[in-house]
Amino acid sequence: MTVETIVAAARASRNWAPLVDLVPFARFLDVRLDIRGEQYTACMPFHQKLIGNPALPALHGGAIGGFLECAGLFYLLWDMDSVDLPKTINFTFEYLRSGRPVDTYANVFMVKQGKRVAHLRVEAWQSSPDTPISVGHGNFMLKPAAISQGNP
Repeated sequence: MTVETIVAAARASRNWAPLVDLVPFARFLDVRLDIRGEQYTACMPFHQKLIGNPALPALHGGAIGGFLECAGLFYLLWDMDSVDLPKTINFTFEYLRSGRPVDTYANVFMVKQGKRVAHLRVEAWQSSPDTPISVGHGNFMLKPAAISQGNP
């Protein structure tokens, strides 16, 4: 199966797990997508392997940063009328507070979309979306034919 057929099948069935399995780091983080209507939320379930500081304990910053980037990448695949994986141009993140050893969620916001580049803001949170633990900003290269279809 090609990436294109997996993306097309995920859109048709609304089962994004096979697509997440294509990205090794997303598979390692056990990323899950919860898409209900036009509401997109990504989830990184807590696993002991994600602890970076056992003294607190706190999630590893690389796990949080990777989760933010994966959430943005999968958001673009969900939102865009394209079966091509977007390419990360750059991605920065700010750690606002320690990630506790619980499930972490992410909401993605399209800041600006052009013909070839999309700029996203991704917020990771645990107990409430109003208190994010980290915020990421990323630019992603799109295929020229990718046109937003308004959240399928």
